[in-house]
Amino acid sequence: MSESKFYYVHDPMCSWCWAHRPQWSLLEQELGKLEVTVQYVVGGLAPDSDVAMPEDQKAAISGYWKKIEAMLGTQFNHDFWTQTIPRRSTYPACRAVIAATWQDAEIDMITALQQAYYLRAMNPSDQSTHRVLAQELELNVDKFMADLNSTELEQAFIEQLNFAHSLPIQGFPSMVMQHNGQLNSIVLDYKDHRGALAQVREVLAQA
Repeated sequence: MSESKFYYVHDPMCSWCWAHRPQWSLLEQELGKLEVTVQYVVGGLAPDSDVAMPEDQKAAISGYWKKIEAMLGTQFNHDFWTQTIPRRSTYPACRAVIAATWQDAEIDMITALQQAYYLRAMNPSDQSTHRVLAQELELNVDKFMADLNSTELEQAFIEQLNFAHSLPIQGFPSMVMQHNGQLNSIVLDYKDHRGALAQVREVLAQA
């Protein structure tokens, strides 16, 4: 089992990652039982930008939210689109995940960013939001903010982006399992994790 690693490639501001969260949580629990190590990899949907999102893009993304809501019952707070100034910039949220990882709070920060974005109408493109979340998670906020703007973190972020791009993926979220030196794309189902689990077991059974 030590040769097996499961990569979950995501972006905190990917609405389909939010939609997949319930089934991913179930699958992650099963991977733990199989003693398969899970590694999160930020994919970086959209680069840094200080430009307000154009109206057509706001309409498109808010439309994805409504589509997901109708398909899966995923909860969204649509006030986000009227109470904030959205930017098409997910890199800052990805960096916040890495900074939290350095304080052993990776999953907590991913959860906090998703809830801030989709439920609390907070803008996860803003460092002011990251600071609030770090405080709520009881992190060392001064260290978190210093890390967030450090060259060391930027290098770590670039390395994750490059690694994500090297994997056999076609968007976010994506799942890839490494076993015996081979990379295996894992099927992703927003309604049922059991197909992915069956595939993982098949991969593990390979010599």
